[in-house]
Amino acid sequence: MSAPAAVLPEERCVSLIGMAASGKSKMGAELARMLNWAHVDADHLMEAAYGSLLQSLVDALSRDDFLDLESTAVRNIRLQRCIISTGGSVVYRRESMEHLKNLGPVLYIEVSLPVILERISRKPDRGLVIGPGQSLEDLFNERRLLYEKYADLTVRGGNGPVHEYAGKALALILQYFSRGRGGDLC
Repeated sequence: MSAPAAVLPEERCVSLIGMAASGKSKMGAELARMLNWAHVDADHLMEAAYGSLLQSLVDALSRDDFLDLESTAVRNIRLQRCIISTGGSVVYRRESMEHLKNLGPVLYIEVSLPVILERISRKPDRGLVIGPGQSLEDLFNERRLLYEKYADLTVRGGNGPVHEYAGKALALILQYFSRGRGGDLC
């Protein structure tokens, strides 16, 4: 599927939000390929800026300090024609979400809790920001409300091929821009 260039404003981005292990990085890369846009993973930007793995940053900082660091990194993103895969905790800072919305639409990748739990169990060192005594289910339920609050678009993800979900996301993005939304920078 190729995107009609006339529908996609060159100065805009699309930001992906969702729970850790929801597939933001994989879908972001696939969407960028489909759109012939760049792809940036905000977690990788943080790792490069601080010369440390994300999990090391999470371990070294308090939860609030990490969220503030993440927010600063996200608010410094100045890009165009880019799919931005964010960290799952980006929704905890309103300023971060306002910045991403100014760049373009925010797409929530909604994935069920059992899929998230299974994926996290395969890669437990993914840099998950979780409160003391908080279960993954608690975190999932807490964040889901924030993802829904900030999302302009929602696509259901799962265990199928990434190109299938990216194709559905692309259709939503094209529909969003064809309606004239997001054409002007705020």
